[in-house]
Amino acid sequence: MEAIVKTGFNFPGQTGHYVGKVRDVYSIGDDYLVMVVSDRISAFDVVLPKGIPFKGQVLNQIAAKFLDATTDILPNWKIATPDPMVTVGHKCEPFKVEMVIRGYLSGHAWREYKAGKRTICGVEMPEGMVENQKFPTPIITPTTKAAEGHDEDISKEEIIAQGIVSKEDYGQLEAYTQAIFQRGTEIAAKMGLILVDTKYEFGKKDGQIYLMDEIHTPDSSRYFYAEGYEERLANGDKQKQLSKEFVREWLMANGFQGQDGQQVPEMTPEIVDGITERYVELYENIVGEKFEKAENADVLARIEKNVTECLANL
Repeated sequence: MEAIVKTGFNFPGQTGHYVGKVRDVYSIGDDYLVMVVSDRISAFDVVLPKGIPFKGQVLNQIAAKFLDATTDILPNWKIATPDPMVTVGHKCEPFKVEMVIRGYLSGHAWREYKAGKRTICGVEMPEGMVENQKFPTPIITPTTKAAEGHDEDISKEEIIAQGIVSKEDYGQLEAYTQAIFQRGTEIAAKMGLILVDTKYEFGKKDGQIYLMDEIHTPDSSRYFYAEGYEERLANGDKQKQLSKEFVREWLMANGFQGQDGQQVPEMTPEIVDGITERYVELYENIVGEKFEKAENADVLARIEKNVTECLANL
């Protein structure tokens, strides 16, 4: 199995190329983007040294399904998915914040809470909560969108005061965030899952706000299995998760949290294969369909052919 960790395409009309932690984004003129979801994997804002076969396909196909399932709430950037690892869409001017929404006290919010903090991003968290407990209502805890390094927590008030997003636009982003999260929660429930927390990115094109990037994938979201959730919560047991948290936990157990001087533990073939299997499991549970592995004998040639044909028809 070949993992795609690097691309170097030169598509018709290409005017730019940006390499993110996981995605390679190609600008086509002023209007379109080609987003190739690679098999790179990141944790603690560090790209790990080995790729995970089929991870890009998993993420791209989950995102496409959820983008299609939310078009009645707001428009999104997706035009087509010409290849299992690629989405072609509208080029938007991104807002420089990520809208993180949390239905449960988990992950980063729990680590802050456990350290004694009761406010995150200007939002009060109730006293007396335990890990993975449901918030009375979901809370929005935005972060700055860092070009490099770590995203930083920021409050709604700071975002507006610093002019990062206008008050009017921010109010709209909050409303969209709550509505999309509610939709994702309902879809997850039908699959026997709990959508714990997630993040959304938005942009503007011709004065219209668009939903961008990926949504409700295991890289951007945390899911619990609903069955046994209450029992595990009552017993103080770990929740059964569908998210990338298992990768973070493996790294932490091996002494890595992305801090200076720390080494990424060895990613043996067994570790890599195990992560692929978990991503396939994530797909099948989140989408409710069997995952069909795309032909991966010469993935780069396949992508180039499929994208070139798509662009010719835009």
